[in-house]
Amino acid sequence: MMLYDFAVAPFADYGFMRRALVACLALGLGAGPVGVLLVLRRMSLVGDALSHAVLPGAAVGFLVAGFSLPAMGLGGFVAGLAVAGLAGLAARATALKEDASFAGFYLISLSLGVLIVSLRGSNIDLLHVLFGTILAVDRSAILLIGAISSVTVLTIALFYRPLVAQSVDPGFLRAVGVRDGVFHFLFLLLVVLNLVAGFQTLGTLMAVGLMMLPASAAQLWAKRLPAMMAIAVGVAVVSGWLGLVVSFHFGLASGPTILLFAGAIYCLSLVFAPSGALARLRPRRRHRTA
Repeated sequence: MMLYDFAVAPFADYGFMRRALVACLALGLGAGPVGVLLVLRRMSLVGDALSHAVLPGAAVGFLVAGFSLPAMGLGGFVAGLAVAGLAGLAARATALKEDASFAGFYLISLSLGVLIVSLRGSNIDLLHVLFGTILAVDRSAILLIGAISSVTVLTIALFYRPLVAQSVDPGFLRAVGVRDGVFHFLFLLLVVLNLVAGFQTLGTLMAVGLMMLPASAAQLWAKRLPAMMAIAVGVAVVSGWLGLVVSFHFGLASGPTILLFAGAIYCLSLVFAPSGALARLRPRRRHRTA
């Protein structure tokens, strides 16, 4: 009975907790596979840069319509795509690498977004935009997050092979006559979409956390890509549930608590996973030769 009161009763008794849990489930379902592809491409920091790139668009939406989900979501989506496009153009037209161009544009975007919010809003408004309000998600937010997760899963299912090939060896796609740039843009589009979904609940500063921490942990537990994606989704969902429960009972901020549980699972994976530190310290068995 005590376990029920601790782990289940908050969701059975309070509608805002049920909505927050559903939002976490949808976020994990979409962000987990995208995070695995980011890790596979060695673009983890690019995901962080894009999460900050969403801020000025969301801030413009906030200035125009206040805390309006459609306005802030559309603004964040446009801003994220703009930064991704500008960073790609800069990498192709100059000697800069793509990660360096992303870093430059994300710093500009972050500064611009904070400035725009501060022009009209208070410090509380800025904190809501930067760190999210997962316990305040309503029906429209859940529908948006669910739609983005559905589009993400469907897109990855339809274009699984070219997306993976473009992640591992883009030269192969070019060799067989496929324009790898199309799938690179499609992938960045999925990243931006999931960051837009994430900033509604976790804020622009932490939206990438539920994408990268479960994916990084999953890479330590599995070798096959489908298994990595499934584990990443599972870690994201478990982190969301534990974070919501603990934040409810102890009066903690929900977003950071969720990410701290994801971080704890990641740290445990670093030690105990099949590819973790303990496994590497074990002496390897030598094969006997006849």
